[in-house]
Amino acid sequence: MMANSDQQSIDKRSMVTFSDGASVPAIGQGTWFMGDDISKRSEEIKALRLGVELGMSLIDTAEMYGEGKSELLVGEAISGIRDQVFVVSKVYPHHAGLKQIARSCEESLQRLQTDRLDLYLLHWRGNVPLAETIEGMEKLVAAGKILRWGVSNLDTSDMQELSRLAKGTSCVTNQVLYHLGSRGIEYDLLPWQRTHRMPIMAYCPLAQAGSLRKGLVQNQTVMELASKHGVKPLQLLLAWCIRNGDVIAIPKASSEQHVIENAAAGHIQLSAEDLNKLDQAFPQSTRKMPLDMV
Repeated sequence: MMANSDQQSIDKRSMVTFSDGASVPAIGQGTWFMGDDISKRSEEIKALRLGVELGMSLIDTAEMYGEGKSELLVGEAISGIRDQVFVVSKVYPHHAGLKQIARSCEESLQRLQTDRLDLYLLHWRGNVPLAETIEGMEKLVAAGKILRWGVSNLDTSDMQELSRLAKGTSCVTNQVLYHLGSRGIEYDLLPWQRTHRMPIMAYCPLAQAGSLRKGLVQNQTVMELASKHGVKPLQLLLAWCIRNGDVIAIPKASSEQHVIENAAAGHIQLSAEDLNKLDQAFPQSTRKMPLDMV
């Protein structure tokens, strides 16, 4: 399927660069809960493939998602186009030790029908020492099983600890929850990562479906600015998330229409006045906040 004239690809300028020089689109594709419902499989695969065609070539998944079902779905979706896709997966914390990480990675590779991951993340911090996880990740890099590694759901103190360990500075990203209604990382984590040239990967950049997302999309300022730009509120929220060029947003889209809307959000240019209005409606944190997780 090729994108037609009504479908806008993501702005090629909207790229984010890792410390090793690899560049990825600022808007990628998340897959949490995708692959769980067999009746939606065909539609979800079409959505992921369309997303790649529209420039959202980073696809994020995890062994936890559906206990491998999401990886199986992604593997089918990227069949024949693997070299066009930046594949990210995540390892369970209890699989992140030297005795299990290689096997977990291999099982993810088999489900994804690929010989390497572009990025492998520790899903969250567990009982395995960070030094042991780093060693396991570095061995996977040396074996060509993964090209680079990172972490997820680590707060500032965790990242500082990680950076002091041998090879800890090889970490290229930290995937955390981040959206207009959850700005706690802007107080210390985001500035720390900017200092270390380490982009944030933002999961749930549109907030989870429910009252929180409803509160965002129905906010008067959000609606007014979306109308001003001729876009939907969710598109405005996505554009806000990637506004500074060092955040990779990975919204999930199970339908082709939603995919098209996400890709088009990469073209939205928010002005300083727009951003100031959003800051007034959703103020930045003025103190350390616990890291939000879902």
